[in-house]
Amino acid sequence: MSTLRLYSYWRSSAAYRVRIALNLKQLPHEVVPVDLLKDGGEQHSEAYRRLNPQGLVPLLLHGSRAIGQSLAIIEYLDETWPDRPLLPTTVRERARVRALAQAIACDIHPLNNLRVLRFFKDEWQVPQSERDGWVEHWIRTGFATLETLLAESPSTGVFCEGERPGLADCCLVPQVYNARRFNVDLAAFPTIARIDAACRARPEFDAARPERQIDAPDPA
Repeated sequence: MSTLRLYSYWRSSAAYRVRIALNLKQLPHEVVPVDLLKDGGEQHSEAYRRLNPQGLVPLLLHGSRAIGQSLAIIEYLDETWPDRPLLPTTVRERARVRALAQAIACDIHPLNNLRVLRFFKDEWQVPQSERDGWVEHWIRTGFATLETLLAESPSTGVFCEGERPGLADCCLVPQVYNARRFNVDLAAFPTIARIDAACRARPEFDAARPERQIDAPDPA
């Protein structure tokens, strides 16, 4: 197998998703840190833009192939190495899992990612308290819908779909991490909290968490 190289930032939710997926599929890989804050962000450097014109993380290199966007990367991994699948077997189940994953990755996360918050700060001088309120509002709004989708579906098991973690869980755990960062009370979302706890108890999720990454700041 050609070397898998993941360009990642320790606290990027999107990169966090892919780190979980790589661990769940037990795929050896190299992590290359991209500091999103240093000198205005290494993702904007000419060298990195040659690899990924979007100037975003994550980016997966597999041999000479470069793949951006976390959900596309995860499905590429699943199709290329079908062992330990992250998507279920039936069309209906796969559609449900993709819908859950996209509800997080496309509807919740973009409203509270670094680019948005930095624009609020640098271009509009939005105070920190108002930025935090914006993040909390959209996480709560998204989680309210997600909680209903999970709690009312017979397909929900220990994890988002059945008894094995998959694509939707790869997206859920990083977003719950963000919710805790912004002091969102999870009491109103018991199903989300339960699934998150079940995931984080597994070594594949624990190894992917931000504080365990090679570019994470020294807690001291």
